[in-house]
Amino acid sequence: MEATMAGPVLEQSVHALVGCLDDAVRLQSVDAITERVKCELGRMIAERSLLLPERCLRSHPERYARHLLYRSEELGYTAVVMVWGPGQRTGLHDHSGLWCVEGVVEGELEITRFERLGESEAIHFEECERIHASAGSSGSLIPPHEYHVLANDSAAQTAITLHIYGGEMTACSVFEPQADGSFVCRERPLSYDE
Repeated sequence: MEATMAGPVLEQSVHALVGCLDDAVRLQSVDAITERVKCELGRMIAERSLLLPERCLRSHPERYARHLLYRSEELGYTAVVMVWGPGQRTGLHDHSGLWCVEGVVEGELEITRFERLGESEAIHFEECERIHASAGSSGSLIPPHEYHVLANDSAAQTAITLHIYGGEMTACSVFEPQADGSFVCRERPLSYDE
């Protein structure tokens, strides 16, 4: 993938992506939006027409990096590029009630989805799906089905993903496992690496 290409071709690629996202978000139904975004992301990645600016491809040595690619003031969605160094991963987390479509642009990720069990004081989860996602793969999270872990299990390869959120995700809940099998919820602020 020629993700570092600059100039008019890069601008056209980002403009084309934004046009597709605008059209999808105007559908208003979350199911229709996420299905359209998944299809468009998959198509652009397969055609190798999705080019990302150099500023969005920088990794972080200690954790995955988050780079804001685009924020729609009119429609309220955001497009965020994440760069995953070898072995980098998230904890079990939610998406703060926002719908999301995630596409693998380069490399591979292990995605483990969880369902929250009940609404009692003690928090419990059940693993429900494990997906090995490679470039061109995309999936969606629609609340209340929004809990997962993302991991780059490669020992040598960086992975790049593009996440489209139905808003600005400035924080999420992270669920830390306890010895008794339950989880403790902690609020985690999120920021961009620029």
